[in-house]
Amino acid sequence: MGEVKEKKGFFRRLKEGLTKTRSSIISGFDSAFTAYSEIDDDFYEEIEEILIMGDVGIQATTNIINDLREKVEDKRIRDPRKCRELLMESIRDEMKVDNADYEFENRKSVVLVVGVNGVGKTTSIGKLAGILKDEGKSVVLAAADTFRAAASEQLTEWARRAQVPIISGKEGADPASIVYDAIASAKSRDADILIIDTAGRLHNKKNLMNELGKINRIIDSNYPEAFRETLVVLDGTTGQNALAQAKEFQAVTPVSGIILTKLDGTAKGGIAVAIHSEIGIPVKYIGVGESIDDLQKFDADAFVKALFDVNAEEA
Repeated sequence: MGEVKEKKGFFRRLKEGLTKTRSSIISGFDSAFTAYSEIDDDFYEEIEEILIMGDVGIQATTNIINDLREKVEDKRIRDPRKCRELLMESIRDEMKVDNADYEFENRKSVVLVVGVNGVGKTTSIGKLAGILKDEGKSVVLAAADTFRAAASEQLTEWARRAQVPIISGKEGADPASIVYDAIASAKSRDADILIIDTAGRLHNKKNLMNELGKINRIIDSNYPEAFRETLVVLDGTTGQNALAQAKEFQAVTPVSGIILTKLDGTAKGGIAVAIHSEIGIPVKYIGVGESIDDLQKFDADAFVKALFDVNAEEA
């Protein structure tokens, strides 16, 4: 009952958070559905333009339009107003996340979290630790972002809130040494999941590659049996810039999932659709606020219903 209530509460916050995105995208759809008397190339071009303007991205938009065309043809639909449900289905299908994408939750795992400063990386790690702890997992945090002032203190506060142990060092300490200590701690505690906060300095990719390479070698040597997960934290308010960042991180380290933050208060929520299509990496968690329960697993069905302003009871 508590979980259902929490999901309903998160759906409400998601719906509120997507207000700006909804007003920029859905109002356009609704006017297209009523402005056209038949489904023709002009109609599809209008839908395509609305999607691209909503930061859905060219690849995702192409896939959605092609899928919509197929559905319309298969069902022999002539009235544009009957395309709303089909369009919702096409967008949802483009964003599906498989249960297998959360395999790290069910194994002894090391989760490496990367992301540039200001995207909400450290906050997301704290919230993720809270989610996993609530699911009955034992979690250890490693504060390996030693180059940013106050990063360790910030993560320590989140560890306190989530009630999980944290391994940290002095500012400027070697991140790999902290990871080494954290692995030893996770093993001695028989922890389920070790989450590592790393420095994100995309402006100096060579240093970032070297640092992540060193951390990965430490994990390979000292915890080879652990399942590996690498999550990139992206700021949803930056739209296409978030997509560019994801591609850059993908170039320096194997990325398995996205945490998309700050979806509340942005008109660029369509980027959640674009990311999955453009780089083939699923959005696994989304954030719509500051409290510890404002980060949740991504649910394509709930996202599309919130985007199209469907009632919460139906989510």
